[in-house]
Amino acid sequence: MKHKKVAVIGAGIGGLAVAIRLRHKNYDVEVYEANAYPGGKLTAFSQSGFRFDAGPSLFTLPRLVDELFELSGKDPRDYFEYIRLDEICRYFWEDGTELIVPADVQEFAREAEKTLGEPAENISRYLSQSRLKYEVLSGLFLEDSLHKFSTWLSAKAFKGYLNLPKMGIFGTLNEANEKAFKTSKAVQMFNRYATYNGSDPYQTPATMSIIPHLEYNVGAFFPKNGMHDITQSLYRLAKDLGVRFHFNEKVTEIIVKDGKADRIRTENGISEAFDAIVSNMDVTPTYRKLLPGHPHPDRILDQPKSGSGLIFYWGIKKEFKTLGLHNIFFSDDYKTEFEYQFNKKEIYDDPTIYLNITSKHQPTDAPEGCENWFILLNAPANDRQDWQAITEKARKNVIAKLSRILRCDISPLIVSEEILDPVMIEHRTSSDQGALYGNSSNNKFAAFLRHPNFSKNIRNLYFVGGSVHPGGGIPLALSSAKIAADLMA
Repeated sequence: MKHKKVAVIGAGIGGLAVAIRLRHKNYDVEVYEANAYPGGKLTAFSQSGFRFDAGPSLFTLPRLVDELFELSGKDPRDYFEYIRLDEICRYFWEDGTELIVPADVQEFAREAEKTLGEPAENISRYLSQSRLKYEVLSGLFLEDSLHKFSTWLSAKAFKGYLNLPKMGIFGTLNEANEKAFKTSKAVQMFNRYATYNGSDPYQTPATMSIIPHLEYNVGAFFPKNGMHDITQSLYRLAKDLGVRFHFNEKVTEIIVKDGKADRIRTENGISEAFDAIVSNMDVTPTYRKLLPGHPHPDRILDQPKSGSGLIFYWGIKKEFKTLGLHNIFFSDDYKTEFEYQFNKKEIYDDPTIYLNITSKHQPTDAPEGCENWFILLNAPANDRQDWQAITEKARKNVIAKLSRILRCDISPLIVSEEILDPVMIEHRTSSDQGALYGNSSNNKFAAFLRHPNFSKNIRNLYFVGGSVHPGGGIPLALSSAKIAADLMA
């Protein structure tokens, strides 16, 4: 019996996952990647003895990765190992407040009460409600296509209807957090979860309060060989299953014949016919660059974009005992920071700084006595700003802020540096405007304004990755692959 053939455009995490799932369904799978490496944003590099994960730095829901190995009849631990973290994050404020957040929810609640003055029961209640929201919404919004009528008649959907008043669909995340917590610092801590999909907590729906459930109730994890090992392990699995990869082969057109996605054109020529084509490329350039002669869903494509990031990769010739794997240095004016990001399209002078140091868990990621600092700032999507000027000013502000809070001049400690801005993100990953999560989630209808995992106008054309349903980030990109594969016969 002749196997069906599928082309996957892009070897990001969604592309790798859908390739593995389709091999399980007995498809012959060909993956075309413009870069010389797999992973999209989930890559790594080394410089001057320091190793850096280039993109995502937080690992949650590892079962979604393990599931791909188990589906393929493999032992996940033969490919990929990780640990559950005992500590979630360390928070720092300009007034000298420091909070180390343990993974245990009750310990966290006690620490928040002792350090911030936030009643412990408020933390416990919030995370319990976060669990409930996730259990109600995940089956509907994260596991099935929202764009199939059958989804809305399922048992999952009716469970959602019955619990709708508890889901926080009509208020903002900040409004919900101000009701839930007594102290401004606790509100700020839980407002920051909006940034996990590039959103503004003062605009995004309160349903985003499901995100803390993943870190606290399920757990935060650390891949023993770094975040890039997620990419490397799935790439090895795909190759072991017989998926064929074509690197340095940029797709320039999806050829449609009789209303059906039929072939692809690359810089090296036109492919043979495929039974299906899956794009892991951002949905906007997929339509506007690869399907220029066909109708585009402009109402979806023209939605405002999510936030992006400005990243500094610094090799630091010192070790800081006060820092952990994940660290947050908060802005004193969080609301203004998001106004700058989404309205002024700039980076605020007092930015919130996320600092990730993998050498805390993997000492070989930095030379002895040193640390590898991954610094991420909330940044607007690329809208032709002067990124050189923005970057220079932000760099000075970051150094000044960290030097104040850590009581140490950071500048002379930087012995290695690389920078990634939204323009480079757009260039390297084909993410429209360098947005990290596709369309913005800054309105209550955002979940319904993402492109489905299939084309409504072109048969046998499917979509995976962070720019389509259910959204951005590693867990949702993996979920998109499952949804798309399930839609294919």
